[in-house]
Amino acid sequence: MIWHYAFWRDAVLLVAAVPFVYYALAIFAALRFFGQREQTHVEYSPPASLLKPVRGVDFGSSENLASFCKQDYPEYEILFAVNDESDPALPLIRQIMAEFPQRRIRLFTSAKELGANRKVNKLAMLTREAQHDVLVLTDGDVRVGPSYLREVVAPLREKKVGAVTCFYRAIAQDHFGAKLEAVGAASDFFAGVLMARWKEGVRFALGASIATTKQWVRKMGGFESLVDTLGDDYELGLGIAKAGGEIVLSREPVWTTYPAQPVRGFWEHQLRWARTVKSCRPLSYMGLLFTQGLPWTVLAALLAPPAWIGGAYLAAYVVLRLAMAWTVGVWGVGDEVLRRNLWLVPVRDAIYFVVWLASFASNRIRWGSAEFAIQKGRMVPVAARGDRQR
Repeated sequence: MIWHYAFWRDAVLLVAAVPFVYYALAIFAALRFFGQREQTHVEYSPPASLLKPVRGVDFGSSENLASFCKQDYPEYEILFAVNDESDPALPLIRQIMAEFPQRRIRLFTSAKELGANRKVNKLAMLTREAQHDVLVLTDGDVRVGPSYLREVVAPLREKKVGAVTCFYRAIAQDHFGAKLEAVGAASDFFAGVLMARWKEGVRFALGASIATTKQWVRKMGGFESLVDTLGDDYELGLGIAKAGGEIVLSREPVWTTYPAQPVRGFWEHQLRWARTVKSCRPLSYMGLLFTQGLPWTVLAALLAPPAWIGGAYLAAYVVLRLAMAWTVGVWGVGDEVLRRNLWLVPVRDAIYFVVWLASFASNRIRWGSAEFAIQKGRMVPVAARGDRQR
């Protein structure tokens, strides 16, 4: 019995060191990516259509939307779409249109319901209405600098490039939950993106910003093929990659806002995000267990016979985890929220481990006021599912 205990204890201690290796590799991946000199693009600025599916408003909506009207770019149009006439974003968009009369801005409501994902329904409509071949997709919570369009469109000059996508810095309200979400993206999610790029290349897109063309959208099957998907940004990038397009990960990030929300809203949003990743990359999601250093460090500290071994694991976690967070999120992406709240990284890791475990308890998510079941990456409205069963 003593031998068996010693064997399993040593096995746990060995596995508990795996996240430290991951942290070190992620640091190397960040140094490798952000340390390279940005390739100088030949001037390429064809007319572009900015597609903006918007739902609701938050503390940063006005500045977010206005930033797209201040682009240093020769010719572009902005197409907004909201769910319906009751959407609180509607008067704000009309105000923006009045403030920037020199810009070509069009507003659409009530996209045809092609599937469960209302954002993709709107994108399908906006793509049909777009005047130009170059399409730039951004969410309503995204803010950009004046050179944004030049940066993301220029790589499309190469015919092999199917899409350009970006990291995003946080603009968070002074709220614990908002800061936690921002810290999670910059300190952990982006590290996973860089590791995936290093290991297999970029075969996905990040929803904050995607630049592509109508031709590549057609090649991947059109937005109509994504109307029931949960991870539409991931699936769009994957579809373009499967169609032969190269996905470029830009070194120039955008900004995204993180509003304050109640505890239940925070939990549901984290759970939806976790189940989105799980539905898109199930095997990789399972493997995330071996990238989570905090629970393994706690387990190692409890099992290690000499106290100094437990202390060594704790020190390794703190040093390597914070080093990864700083290298990826602060030095690489330039996220100021993470820089000011680095101490939140272990807190976020503890909460995320609970979220990761909870994500396996069900295949359901809540999005706004609606509930969906996730079946093979597709969203099925729970009520509609129940009606079919009856």
